[in-house]
Amino acid sequence: MNTKVEKIEKNVVKLEITVEATEFNKALEKAYKKNVKKFNVPGFRKGKVPMHIVKQYYGEGVLYEDAINFCCDDTYPKAIGENNIKPVDYPNVDIVEIGSGKDFVYTATVTVTPEVELGEYKGVEVKEVKYEVKDEEVENELKSMQEKNARIETKEDGEVEKGDIAVIDFKGFIGEEAFEGGEGKDYKLEIGSGTFIDNFEEQLIGAKKGEEKDVNVKFPEEYGKEELNGKDATFKVTVNEIQKKELPALDDEFAKEVSEFDTLEELKADLRKKMEEANDLRAKREFEEAVINAVCDNAKIDIPSVMIDKETDVMLQDLEMRLRYQGLDLETYYQYTDNTEEKVRDYMKETAEKRVKTNLVIDEIAKVEEVEVTEEELSAKAIEMAKQYGGKDIEKTAKLIMDAQKSLLKTEIVTEKVIDMLVKNSKTVA
Repeated sequence: MNTKVEKIEKNVVKLEITVEATEFNKALEKAYKKNVKKFNVPGFRKGKVPMHIVKQYYGEGVLYEDAINFCCDDTYPKAIGENNIKPVDYPNVDIVEIGSGKDFVYTATVTVTPEVELGEYKGVEVKEVKYEVKDEEVENELKSMQEKNARIETKEDGEVEKGDIAVIDFKGFIGEEAFEGGEGKDYKLEIGSGTFIDNFEEQLIGAKKGEEKDVNVKFPEEYGKEELNGKDATFKVTVNEIQKKELPALDDEFAKEVSEFDTLEELKADLRKKMEEANDLRAKREFEEAVINAVCDNAKIDIPSVMIDKETDVMLQDLEMRLRYQGLDLETYYQYTDNTEEKVRDYMKETAEKRVKTNLVIDEIAKVEEVEVTEEELSAKAIEMAKQYGGKDIEKTAKLIMDAQKSLLKTEIVTEKVIDMLVKNSKTVA
């Protein structure tokens, strides 16, 4: 095999690959053996037609497609490996010369990983962000715990008040016509929660158990369903039951019931500590992101569109997977958000380009800085992942991860090392 490489434009190369005649003849024989049972020639049993008769009867070209595939599958990977070419897409193959007894010559034109021109990546200046835990945040968390531990009691008499839970049947109409998705049975609506649109909830205040009521509202202009955007609607509502929440007192007894602490002050201190840890982690992540963004802004890369398209594909697949966990699919998502795949892909494009650039820059820095990963580090990362999965035999799970995802583990560790190095060498500004 002989390969000539020509750079025909930025990020695109053409390989002219010559396969010796003897090797191409072997590929023809392989193609013949694959297809021999398909050939019907008078005077020969099916599957027993000699190769030279097949060529005479059908023409040699009948074997070319498979022979070409066999040759390309064997030689193209070797050619890009020997010439240190890193494709980002499938090649466009053209045949230059073909025929029995001749060298097989073809070209493979392919988009390759772009060159990265690094700018300053050590000593970038980034503003440090700090998040303070406010007293009201601790109090709000306590109130949330209080809400979760509230007792729900039925109000036998009286009217719906703010803070009550109205158990309702409802059906929505635009004019005289009911609309899809506007109906519910025994729905528990907390009055004042802002769950329903406009002033729907406020209009139920004062209603009694068993009362039927018309609730008039206006859908927001950007509600998300074209047939409802900005429309006036009437909901026929029946109040089936009125429930009242009884909140527990925020005292030491409450702390004992909901936590391992004996006093409310100890519980508050623990909540504050956890919030501070969460804030520290948030600030750390945001600082890392700011450093990476600064380093990427200093780099110059002409990113091929195919790389952005592929990253967009990955993002769309991630969205589809998240929707499935919620019992939805992409078509339903497009319908309810008044979107199309084209709109969503266009929306994702900027983020996809940013991700691609970040990965390319990190890879280039890792190369320049000669970042390496040891077997011990790979094993430790595999064990870390295995612990997240859970299970009894962590060591066995870690080995499975090592066998199946070693390349991914290495990429993650390299990325972590590069980011750590960039952060340590950055400068914090006020």
